Amino acid sequence: MSKDNKRRDSKGRILRTGEQQRSNGQYLYTYKGKDKKNHFVYSWKLEPTDKQPEGKRSGKSLRELEKEIEKFLNEEVAYHGGDVTVLELVERYIATKTGVRHNTLAGYKTVANILKREEFGARRIDTVKVSDAKLWLIKLQSEDKRSYSSIHSIRGVLRPAFRMAVEDDLIRKNPFDWELATVLINDSVSREAVTPRQERLFLEFIKNDKHYSQYYEGMYILFKTGMRVSEFCGLTLSDVDMKERKIHIDKQLQRTRDGKYIIADTKTTYGERDLPMTEEVYQCFKKLINKRRKTKVEPMVDGVGGFLVLDKNSMPYLANHWEKRFEYALGKYNRTFKEELPKITPHVCRHTYCSNMAKSGVSPKTLQYLMGHADIATTLNVYTHLKYDDVEKEVRELEKKLSGE
Repeated sequence: MSKDNKRRDSKGRILRTGEQQRSNGQYLYTYKGKDKKNHFVYSWKLEPTDKQPEGKRSGKSLRELEKEIEKFLNEEVAYHGGDVTVLELVERYIATKTGVRHNTLAGYKTVANILKREEFGARRIDTVKVSDAKLWLIKLQSEDKRSYSSIHSIRGVLRPAFRMAVEDDLIRKNPFDWELATVLINDSVSREAVTPRQERLFLEFIKNDKHYSQYYEGMYILFKTGMRVSEFCGLTLSDVDMKERKIHIDKQLQRTRDGKYIIADTKTTYGERDLPMTEEVYQCFKKLINKRRKTKVEPMVDGVGGFLVLDKNSMPYLANHWEKRFEYALGKYNRTFKEELPKITPHVCRHTYCSNMAKSGVSPKTLQYLMGHADIATTLNVYTHLKYDDVEKEVRELEKKLSGE
């Protein structure tokens, strides 16, 4: 032992905590693994620049091995990828997703809970092959009867989680890196826009129905502004500028799974926007404000009050309230009339508005703003749904302009 009481190797170099040199000259490093047990690595070299002893097998130096171990231990994963299960990997991935919206976090936790019940969740990630991943998702659809959209969400967590494992050098290949539609049957019901005639029939029925007429203004606004229903629910009296005839959108009203009302940011940063009112929309807002339920105590959610539409308990209307109103009203319509209408929901209203704006000649960039889309590709996708009649009409009108008619 040297005078400074620090342990040194045969060359006089100070040894760090956990390091030691054996009597035969070989170096040893001791560390505690994820299992809280002592683990050991050996090398004939302390530093990479050391000369390998003659007749000894070449390998990484002790300090290089220590760096690799430290990297994994700091990330709270085992030194060997085989020690990590699918569930543990997903839980670690979720832990890295800070600042996400509560609905997104709830979705992550749902996937974790599914993996807790599934044998697949206990699988070591280094044993999961592409075929294993495909067969498990097929099992979820064929045996467990989970919907395509549900499985899409599950794969939406597993694929980036396994990508993280690849980046951490735990595995070499991501077994979930393939297109879902190539393996599963897409049984999702597409939310198509309704035709102008179908929209008119439905709104006329709502307006004239003794019971559902109380929801006419809200349904009309959803059809004619393209707002997300949670954005509409989050509107307060101060967000509706009746003088300038402008709607200010900067939040959403949502409810967590445990029943708590919360104010959330718009779905994207582009979601914060101002929408102009048409005359008809202005009149609907005017009626909504005039018939707004009187309350002894104004309901407050995260410091926000003055919500535009309140329920019988003087609490603000939520998205599921409107979804049920649409569902029940459509059911009554289809029981009343021979010609049935297709599925109509608040999101169908939004999709219908977007399609109508595209057909009317609104530019993609303008429509992107109106819809609050973060990616213009989402907006442009609407233009791909236009039918031949829509295209022919636009071409004929352009032909007339060019010919000077």
